Amino acid sequence: MNYMEVKYNNIGNGCGVRTSLFVSGCCHACKGCFNYEAWNRCSGQPFTQEVQEQIIESLKKPWIAGLTLLGGEPMMFYNVTALIALCQQVREVCPEKTIWVYSGWTFEELIQMPEQLELLKLCDVLVDGRFDIDLYSPKLYFRGSSNQRIIKLKETFETGNIVLHEKNNTI
Repeated sequence: MNYMEVKYNNIGNGCGVRTSLFVSGCCHACKGCFNYEAWNRCSGQPFTQEVQEQIIESLKKPWIAGLTLLGGEPMMFYNVTALIALCQQVREVCPEKTIWVYSGWTFEELIQMPEQLELLKLCDVLVDGRFDIDLYSPKLYFRGSSNQRIIKLKETFETGNIVLHEKNNTI
């Protein structure tokens, strides 16, 4: 897996101050994407054990609420295995931290893919759906277009119904 960057002390990609990992590679090619540089899976640099350890260390800081996975597309088949390993380590070392993941696929599509489902079950929140420039609004919390949902995963898996995060509205 390659990644474009890690942003420490990031406040734009989930609740609280977060560590955000931007992975490389995306097949969606959404018109108006803010991170089109990450579409190529060979962009950026290799995700190494050293980078993973730096992320884990950053999560140990008391002001960091958690980890956010975005890109690119974290759910691409070539990213999922490394992200599962990262999230498993986060759950072991920092179980109180939340994990958010962004995907252009919908929840309904992702649960049909075994490895992607495994990753979802390690996460707390999914922001799903392709960015649609025609539905863009700067008044949306933590997403770019109104078709995207902020889904509370634990509650969704427990109830069998999509449970939206309280921030799934506008400012």
